[in-house]
Amino acid sequence: MADAAASPWRARAMGLVLALVVYAIDQGIKAWLLGPLRLRDVGVIDLLPIFDLRWTANQGVSLGLFTADSIEGRIALIALTGVIALFVLVWMLRERAAADIAALALVLGGALGNITDRYLLGHVTDYADLHFGEFRPFLIFNFADAAITVGVLIILARSLLSRDKPETTADTSSKEPI
Repeated sequence: MADAAASPWRARAMGLVLALVVYAIDQGIKAWLLGPLRLRDVGVIDLLPIFDLRWTANQGVSLGLFTADSIEGRIALIALTGVIALFVLVWMLRERAAADIAALALVLGGALGNITDRYLLGHVTDYADLHFGEFRPFLIFNFADAAITVGVLIILARSLLSRDKPETTADTSSKEPI
C-alpha cells in the first residue's frame, strides 16, 4: 500500500526533474549558439538540406501573437506566461498518471526556458529552421517550443484516446425515468 501511495509522488518528483532537464537543455543550447557559435553575428548556419540554424529574436509568442516591443508589453507577457507556467506546475503536482506528468513537465520546462529568455534578453531566442527548399511549414523555433509542442500533443492524444468508460451500476440501469 505504501508503494501505491508513493508512486504518484515519485512520478511528480521525476516530472520536476524532467522539467529542469528540459530547461537546462534549452538554455544550454541557446548559450552555445549565441556564445561559441556566434549565431547572432553569423545569422545562418547551414546544417542539412532541410535544416538550418537561423537566429531570430521573437518579441511575441507563437505565430507572432502578442508582440511585446515595449517594456510594459514585455512585463505583461512575462507575467502572463509566468501565471500559465504556475498553472501547469500546479496541474502537474496534482496529476497522478506518469505519462500526463511527463507531458506537463515538457510544457513547464519549455515555458520556463522561454520566460527566462524574455526576462534576460527582452525576447525569446529562436534558431531551428526546418524547411523543404523555400517551403517553410513551421516558424523558426527553439528546443523549448518543441518541448511545449510535444507535451501538449501528448496531453491532447491521451485525453482523446484514453478516456475512462463511464461506470454504470445495476441500480441506475434498472430504474425507469421519472
